Amino acid sequence: MKTLILGLGNPLRCDDGVGNKVAQILGKEIDNSEVTVTETNAVGLGLLDLLKGYQRAIVIDAIQTRKGKPGQVHRLSLQDLGTLRYSHTTHNVDLVTVVELGTKLGLALPQEITIFAIEVADVTTFSEECTPQIERAIPRVVKLVLRELKSAY
Repeated sequence: MKTLILGLGNPLRCDDGVGNKVAQILGKEIDNSEVTVTETNAVGLGLLDLLKGYQRAIVIDAIQTRKGKPGQVHRLSLQDLGTLRYSHTTHNVDLVTVVELGTKLGLALPQEITIFAIEVADVTTFSEECTPQIERAIPRVVKLVLRELKSAY
């Protein structure tokens, strides 16, 4: 099954770069011609081209929820992300809307999308380093993604 592992985030904004860091590690560990590992700071409709042509996607990204604790990892589906579909710009379109739009446009998008969202503490400080809690979560997320990948092959 052609699979995309996609690390999202801004690697210059402290914990927001956690998805990128996980993807960098996975890129060195995965040797499978059916799996593409990439990282991006693209958002909104910019994700369409990245997702196109894959049957499955595993997305790794930062998240901040009201009750979450830094370093906590959530395994989510698109359905778990909710139903908010409003945005002022195409740059701020959520992943669910991106997939719905791509499907309506007839693009070959993944039928299965799994999201690993890491609760973060700091996404505003300009730094290439994550906070200690997030650094400690990175190896755990790598293992979870590898386990998820192994279940499909």
